[in-house]
Amino acid sequence: MAQSLSKIFVHLIFSTKDRRQSIPQDYLQELCGYLVGILRNLDSPSLAVNAVPDHVHVLFRLSRSHALAKVIEEVKKGSSKWMKTKGPVLEDFCWQAGYGAFSVSQSCVEQVMRYIKQQPRHHETRTFQEEFIEFLDRHGVEYDERYVWT
Repeated sequence: MAQSLSKIFVHLIFSTKDRRQSIPQDYLQELCGYLVGILRNLDSPSLAVNAVPDHVHVLFRLSRSHALAKVIEEVKKGSSKWMKTKGPVLEDFCWQAGYGAFSVSQSCVEQVMRYIKQQPRHHETRTFQEEFIEFLDRHGVEYDERYVWT
């Protein structure tokens, strides 16, 4: 085959350090825009991005020329540096070390996009921890809860 082709959708979830409510409401939309730009620069276009004060959800199409871990590293590193420029209250901002990355089939892309857009509503009735454990269970990811949150 002369061409290298792929179409891999990823639902990425990552939280602030210690799941603190450290993303000010005033910066949520701007942060989402910044994440879109980072992903675009990595040839991994986003389809949906949403943030709440303690975590972020992103649906993107993984570039055929970048490893998933490298894309996530760049997204978290770049956005953390950007957040720290937003004033003294955010100079210590950082993301939790880990993340969740889940494959999404083409047939479920629209459903995941709707889910991401409705994040604030989801968290009226359940915490980020409950949501994340549900994702791990639904995707059959083995984990030790003692280390999920560190």
